This record gives sequence, C-alpha cells and structure tokens, in this order.
Amino acid sequence: MAIKHVEPYSDEWLQQPIGYVQQVLAELGPEVTDWWEGPCDPRDATLRLADGRALVWDEESGWRLGAFVSGTRGTHTELSGVRYLGHGLLPRPERVPSALSDAKAGVGASSAWRPCYRSHRNCRDGFDVALDFYTGFVGA
Repeated sequence: MAIKHVEPYSDEWLQQPIGYVQQVLAELGPEVTDWWEGPCDPRDATLRLADGRALVWDEESGWRLGAFVSGTRGTHTELSGVRYLGHGLLPRPERVPSALSDAKAGVGASSAWRPCYRSHRNCRDGFDVALDFYTGFVGA
C-alpha cells in the first residue's frame, strides 16, 4: 500500500478533515443542528449542538466543547467555558459521543487545559496520512 502525502495548502489538503468530521457527524446524529468548515492555520470544523453549545475540532488540539459565542463558515469559532474532550487528535468517530458526554459532565479525559498534539505549521509531519484514511468516507 502506497502512502499518500498531500501538498499543503492545496484544495485536497484543505478538504482532508471533511471525511473525518462527517464520520463524527454520523455518530452524533440529531444532536448536531448545523456544521461548517473553518479556515486553515489551523484547519478546523464547528458542529453546532441542539443544546446551544458547539463542538469544534482543530488539527492542533482535537475536539473541544463550549458555549457558542460566535462563528460562521470560513472563520474560527469562539467558545466560552471550553472543555477539551481528550483521547487524542483524531479519536475514532464512534468514541466521540461518549467523550462528548464526559466533557458535558466535566469528567473522564475531558479537561479545561488545552492539549497541543501538533502544530499546524508542521505540514509534513505525517498527519495528512492519518486524515487520508477518512477521505474515502466523503460523500459515502
């Protein structure tokens, strides 16, 4: 099996997180009322939740939950009262719902402290290979 590296800042690279986010959306189901991609540096995505909070993923610190303050497509979302879900940068999509429940309750691996798993400036650190696993799910 060949390893595919995607050229940083290409359209393909910018779209890489979508497959992963769509898998998480499928796991969360009706709990998510809307979602959008953010800009890059770091690449991120916002999921608006039915309870008025938002779940944001970015390529440096993974998932975080907080009260939605502001944000739209193409801008970084602002949250208050943030808790990071833990479980790494790309937890398996089926694990996100339980991690979200833990973060809502303030227990488990969730934390108010921001983890930094990588820097978005390290474009050739192999993270694109991990994201590439989920690209086959786009539109599936």
